[in-house]
Amino acid sequence: MNETLKAMMLEAGRLTREGRLAEAAALIQRGLGVAASDCDPADSPDVIEGDFEVVDEAGSIGARFIGGHQASLEGRLDYKLYVPVRGACARFDEARPLILMLHGCGQDADQFAILTRMNVIADEMGFLVLYPTQARAANGAGCWNWPLIEHQKPDQGEPSLLAGMTRRVMASHGIDRRRVYVAGLSAGGVMAMTLAATHPDLFAAVGVHSGLPHASAQDALSALTCLRQGPTAPGCRIPPRPAIVFHGDADTTVHPMNAVGVIEQALGARPDASDGRIRSAEGRVPGGYAYTRTDYLDARGASRAELWLVHGGGHGWFGGHPLGAFAQPLGPDASREMARFFMAHPKPEEGGD
Repeated sequence: MNETLKAMMLEAGRLTREGRLAEAAALIQRGLGVAASDCDPADSPDVIEGDFEVVDEAGSIGARFIGGHQASLEGRLDYKLYVPVRGACARFDEARPLILMLHGCGQDADQFAILTRMNVIADEMGFLVLYPTQARAANGAGCWNWPLIEHQKPDQGEPSLLAGMTRRVMASHGIDRRRVYVAGLSAGGVMAMTLAATHPDLFAAVGVHSGLPHASAQDALSALTCLRQGPTAPGCRIPPRPAIVFHGDADTTVHPMNAVGVIEQALGARPDASDGRIRSAEGRVPGGYAYTRTDYLDARGASRAELWLVHGGGHGWFGGHPLGAFAQPLGPDASREMARFFMAHPKPEEGGD
């Protein structure tokens, strides 16, 4: 029991001894992250099971940021899993969504959680967030090894490790299999696209922030060319996947043309503005950057993909915490927009279209 919760329980005991039972009950409920209500007392917050270690409190009271690792013949990755408290009236057995968040170079799970503020949105919307950390033994700069062919296939390297980690958390925490998503920044954005390509059965949609298309490089030299110039050839075909993409048009680390390549790859075709299925709108963050949001629609008018091009934005997470590395706080809130997009795109029911 952490010190905050211990102090609350001691205070609840004092209130009880003084006969102030209603106040004591309300304090205990707050400590458990459950608001006072008329809900069935059988409703309760999560019980965390498995070989996880509680390492920190984050987000709302009662939420857990728990550590674990995934190991196989492909290597080992440590991770953090954020489990928000269920609402007071939520069903305990209700399956919840999961977002896999992949950091950029030089970051780790804790830093990426702070930068993106995704835990705060998880508290509001009720999904879990999984943050792996790249092993420095695998990449000294802390980057995902997206340019290497051995890390571009479903049963090898980092895609295999990350997919295995995701499935493990899904099994241990009762995740809704139709609502599992992946997002990432820079190198993490490329690896997110790779996972969407290599594991289309696992991830319902993908978010790519300042990244590149899947398999856009096969070695360090071709990766450098893509980073500087954008895709040099048509992207490889992948199963079409709902995608939301953020990129700054002043990004000097990853060329903005890569964002268009990601959209084309996710759609499975080059967008055709003549068919009326592309809709663009201009906006501006108060006191911040202007942006163009482009929606790519299906035949029914529903969004298949979104591209947020931030004018004057550089290489960093838009709307990120100002203290986070690679933060672009004056941009639109990429985390909130990704979460919104994801929750609107569950995998179709089997047998559906």
